[in-house]
Amino acid sequence: MRVIALVSGGKDSCYNMMQCVAAGHEVVALANLRPANHKDELDSYMYQTVGHEAIDLYSEAIGLPMYRRTIKGSSVAIGRDYTECEGDEVEDLYHLLKQIKEKERVEGVSVGAILSDYQRVRVENVCKRLNLQPLAYLWRRNQEDLLREMILSNVQATIIKVAAFGLDPEKHLGKTLDQMEPYLKQISQEYGVHVCGEGGEYETFTLDCPLFRKRIVVDSSDVVIHSADAFAPVGYLRLLKLHLEDKAHHLPSSRALGVLQPCSSCVIQEASTENGDYKEISKPQVTWDLTASNSSDTVKLDHWSVKTKKGYQWISGPSIPMEGKSINDATRQTFSLLQVELEMKDYTLSDIVLLHLYIKDISDFGIINSVYQSYFNLNPPARVCVEAPLPDGISLQVDCLVHKSESTLQDITQGQKEVMHVQSISHWAPANIGPYSQSVKIGDEIFCAGQIGLVPCTMQLIGGGVRPEAALSLNHVQKILQATKSGTKLSNILLANCYVTDKKYIAAVQNFWQKAIKEDIEEDEGYGMMEATPGILVVVAIPHLPKGAAVEWHAIATTHEARERKSFILNKKLDVYEINCKVVTSGSPSSAAISLSLSLLLSPVNSLSLKAALQELAVVFQQAMDKLPEDVIPVCFKMFYCEDAINPSLVQRDLARSLEDLLGSKNPLLILVPAADLPDLEILHVACWLTN
Repeated sequence: MRVIALVSGGKDSCYNMMQCVAAGHEVVALANLRPANHKDELDSYMYQTVGHEAIDLYSEAIGLPMYRRTIKGSSVAIGRDYTECEGDEVEDLYHLLKQIKEKERVEGVSVGAILSDYQRVRVENVCKRLNLQPLAYLWRRNQEDLLREMILSNVQATIIKVAAFGLDPEKHLGKTLDQMEPYLKQISQEYGVHVCGEGGEYETFTLDCPLFRKRIVVDSSDVVIHSADAFAPVGYLRLLKLHLEDKAHHLPSSRALGVLQPCSSCVIQEASTENGDYKEISKPQVTWDLTASNSSDTVKLDHWSVKTKKGYQWISGPSIPMEGKSINDATRQTFSLLQVELEMKDYTLSDIVLLHLYIKDISDFGIINSVYQSYFNLNPPARVCVEAPLPDGISLQVDCLVHKSESTLQDITQGQKEVMHVQSISHWAPANIGPYSQSVKIGDEIFCAGQIGLVPCTMQLIGGGVRPEAALSLNHVQKILQATKSGTKLSNILLANCYVTDKKYIAAVQNFWQKAIKEDIEEDEGYGMMEATPGILVVVAIPHLPKGAAVEWHAIATTHEARERKSFILNKKLDVYEINCKVVTSGSPSSAAISLSLSLLLSPVNSLSLKAALQELAVVFQQAMDKLPEDVIPVCFKMFYCEDAINPSLVQRDLARSLEDLLGSKNPLLILVPAADLPDLEILHVACWLTN
């Protein structure tokens, strides 16, 4: 795409521009915001202004037009999120990019952000308003690796500002990245300085890189001491005189960038053969005895769970019969009714934390997504969207978790909602292909959106089959958890769902999960002799996934250490079937997960009492609940069932009654989701999340 590069003169904006060219984009112009009245250093949360007097040389050095605008605003809206704010310096960026877009017909914006959510959120806001795609290839890269890569890629930048403990204006200003690299690593280990200066520890000015046709030469400069602090003096270089110098052997961009390394997602090493641990297992066959299930019996079905002390509540959204409606109308009616249901309980759509969207036909994904987007804007919920074999006449099924705290101010602060909604294309994890956030964190709990095996820098599905997809998509989950809360790993997952498009993939993803969790735990030497307890994995086969993916992971995690967890198993074997129950509690224990399955011991089975089997299932669930703290409430009792093996209306009625009889006020919200298949001879599998 045609790209405008935001340049500050620093190494990051320059190197990201190189990454854009390496990815096949065409950089057509440069953009820069400068301080008013030729001020050297502007107190800005957004922009590097030191060295601004030399920026005009960039245009001739690289051979592209330069668009500049004077910063008129200031840092007004400094919260975590940003919306259009008159008088804010972000609006100067909006007007500059709007002008460039009209003249240069650009589609994307190169952004050198590495770690600053503050800058990323604001650039993404501007880009969304202008329908531009932000490209932030440095986002959340390992900073030591990134600095080394810049140096090896011949980015020749000099330090022009220092402002951190361990950095001295008299010693370090004017030094190159290559000269400073060992010392930057040293003070990073000793004092926690960001190696790439992402904490504002230092700023740079790029004098040459492979994209430059001419190099910039500094003839004279002055050291200016901005703050003579005894421990962390702040000083910068005022560039007084510069000139351009022809490069003897300037290479075309494509050849000059040949040294750039592909991102790890592009070269992920995972076996791609379609054999090995794939298991071909036929569907379980059962004939039910329905004499005890009186179809004339009625039971009041709740659409809401109880509300927990923390302020969580789960809702089962309306299922709208098509009856001649278009998918557009059915989707709009579904979410309009959901909105009404929420308002009846004093919620709004913005209170939704996690939303599950099951679609009858994945080819309708685009239309549904478009309608969905009209209901969610700033900080949308995390979302899981898959195709499911829904009953005839039902085009989509929705359920969601909402949160609104009514506790004390301290509890509200501890349970504050934090949303990760990254829309920039990067090497980190996929940008959103729909109006959803990668994760939402409430207190100690993290809700991660469904992840498929998209290569982040291309947003295309990785090749090679289910194993590379499983590896890459689970790696996305890991990166999102880590970015949401530093130190959070796969072993912090309490409940994971994995959707696959063929039953033969189930064993493969189960084995991959066990391997990944084991490696994750072994990497943490802090576990010592205390064994960490892994979370629960529920695997479901469904017909199709977005983008033609073969596997999708979704997870609920806690920030408590896995070694502090407790778990137990309850199994019950009857004549022709068995019930398996596993429970894992978080370290607090403020939350828990329960996996509950009913499997045949042989197939086919004839004359099995449906009502009796469901009663046994409910009894085992009650036994599990009895072992948990009194204030831990089952919020969502989501049952995946083999579509051809069970009558959902009878299950809904008989199981709802059994659960209510046994659990009373702690009765969970029952949600039924049809599956194409389940592991082994399972005919139903429950994934239950509990919290206080």
